[in-house]
Amino acid sequence: MQEKEISRFLRVLIRMGGALKNCGAEVYRVEDTLNRIAKAYGAQEANVLVITSSIVVTLTMPENEPLTQTLRLRKGGSTDLLLLEQLNALSRKICAAPPSVQEFERRLDEVLHNRPDPRLFLLGSILGAGASTVFFGGTLADAALAGCIAVLICLMQQKLAGFFMNQIEFQFVASFIGGAAVFLMCELLPMLHADKVIIGDIMLLIPGMMLTNSISDILLGDVISGSIRLIEAVMLAASLALGIMAAIILMQGVIF
Repeated sequence: MQEKEISRFLRVLIRMGGALKNCGAEVYRVEDTLNRIAKAYGAQEANVLVITSSIVVTLTMPENEPLTQTLRLRKGGSTDLLLLEQLNALSRKICAAPPSVQEFERRLDEVLHNRPDPRLFLLGSILGAGASTVFFGGTLADAALAGCIAVLICLMQQKLAGFFMNQIEFQFVASFIGGAAVFLMCELLPMLHADKVIIGDIMLLIPGMMLTNSISDILLGDVISGSIRLIEAVMLAASLALGIMAAIILMQGVIF
């Protein structure tokens, strides 16, 4: 490769790492994927450092000086297992038969721009909230209300999340609005059970995957990244609880 092409390859490679990290991949998975792709393209040495907020890649190609690029991850993405699987499939194909750098970039752009129908996300939110409500002892009427509140939460995630400074702030507002809506509906319809509906709806906001990945990162030796992600998961859970508590205080007399 010429130096210009190596620079372009490094830019595509680090974009691949950022996409993996933002859709919920563990630090080990991101580092291992980037190392494997670099080796497939003939790199003599690839040093990859991934933490919660940035990715640094130093690449040494035959007969060339080492090149380094850094990607700042300014805003974390939400967990997207479908995109994660597509990126994993792309990485396996690239390692098995490395195409040109231009083709690699084209395939990556195709995966990143091929987004699923948002209505599927909405449907999954409704089914997830309703099923969780029934699982924890709610009635079908409770599940129906949980599904309606899930639509509200889903719309906030899709339309309003970008207006907040960070995910913690959004988590508090979303849980507060969702909780207040539940208690208001249960006041109007006394046969509904607010606690069961709340349990079903907060399942949409609990950072379970983030917490799991943080423990996985720590056990695999990525203590810094795992600890940062663990703290973030705990803060998200705390903001979720505070939002629900604020809704209870506001709607006092309507609880359980």
